[in-house]
Amino acid sequence: MSAGRVVRSRDFTADRAWGALDIANLDGTTVRLHWTDQPYVWHVNDGREVFVVLDGDVEMRYREQGEELRVLLGAGDLFYAEVGCEHVAHPRGAARILVVEQEGSV
Repeated sequence: MSAGRVVRSRDFTADRAWGALDIANLDGTTVRLHWTDQPYVWHVNDGREVFVVLDGDVEMRYREQGEELRVLLGAGDLFYAEVGCEHVAHPRGAARILVVEQEGSV
């Protein structure tokens, strides 16, 4: 087995929205590359999540104290969701996103 791996995120596509390429499992924390051109669903993760836009634009919607907030994320931007943060990602066209989260999280 090789000690290194190169992933060219811009070349990755999936056959469905939010299709993923598993990059690594770090003792129960997954690192996955997602491709999507469709919104996800409102959800709350079982643990914390780091959401990094690698390519494209994604409007992240999240709720704080009952108020819906929105922020546009571009390539290189990230969103951190603490436990209990309800959120949903809405890509504007195709996007590639690196997600780091607890294994088995929603």
